[in-house]
Amino acid sequence: MADASDTVRVALGDYPITLPVKKNATAGTVGRFHFEDIVPITKAFKPMIRRGAYDISEMAIVTYLQARAYNKPIWLLPVTLLARFQHKTIVCNADFSKLRPKDLEGRTVGVRSYSQTTVMWARGILSAEYGVDLNKIDWLTFEDGHLAEYAAPANARRAPEGRSVAEMLQAGEIDAGIMGNDLPKDDPRLITVIEDPKGDARRGYARNRVIPINHMVVASQDLIERRPEAVRQFFDMLVASKAAGHGSTEDGIDINPIGIDALRHSLETVIEHCLEQKLIDHRLSVDELFHDKTRELGR
Repeated sequence: MADASDTVRVALGDYPITLPVKKNATAGTVGRFHFEDIVPITKAFKPMIRRGAYDISEMAIVTYLQARAYNKPIWLLPVTLLARFQHKTIVCNADFSKLRPKDLEGRTVGVRSYSQTTVMWARGILSAEYGVDLNKIDWLTFEDGHLAEYAAPANARRAPEGRSVAEMLQAGEIDAGIMGNDLPKDDPRLITVIEDPKGDARRGYARNRVIPINHMVVASQDLIERRPEAVRQFFDMLVASKAAGHGSTEDGIDINPIGIDALRHSLETVIEHCLEQKLIDHRLSVDELFHDKTRELGR
């Protein structure tokens, strides 16, 4: 891992809040940040979790909660890089059936990975907002999760090798799918299971005030404990980028919340969804997601 003279290795995607940081990071009083070229950034998550490949990394929030549950030596920084309202990600093929949320009970729903963060949010929406019994759905998965120690529950099974959610949904071999960036944009047959996803997302936020966090930032325990100034410098650069107007909004809602106070309610919701969906085996508190030296960032 890094020592006082080493470059800080960073894996970070390109977003409005991160681009100025990646462009302007230079040698300073603490150290120099080197940004790895990783596309898509999700390819950084498994090596960070399994072998500490970077000093600082973007990280899917479900992957991080699982890492914390297994005491991996990485810790959360209180800054959101990516969030989006997920009602639009649950789709079916209108050529075969036009489904609504409760219709998914007893059906097969394809997901890239059972522990994918987008999928966690979509299942949470189905359960909390539409009363869907998640245990009555046959979850068809196509990839393993990022943590080697985690095994999906009994109602999740593996798809045939070489297939994809989109391909099987387009062929009518599964009833529905949950897809984020991998949703085919040019197939009008793929319609949302939620009739008014944008309106329901807006109304849901008005009720619960939950930001559906996808990706945050983690740092290695080694870096935090031996070079806490580097961690603070990196965090401060992200804060400054947002303060300069580089944050993101969706429907006028800030989707780059920073600081534990701003994140607490949304993180509590993530924890509850993960417990319900058997993604973690015990309840974590928000405060224990942070190292003593990162818990104070943003206060």
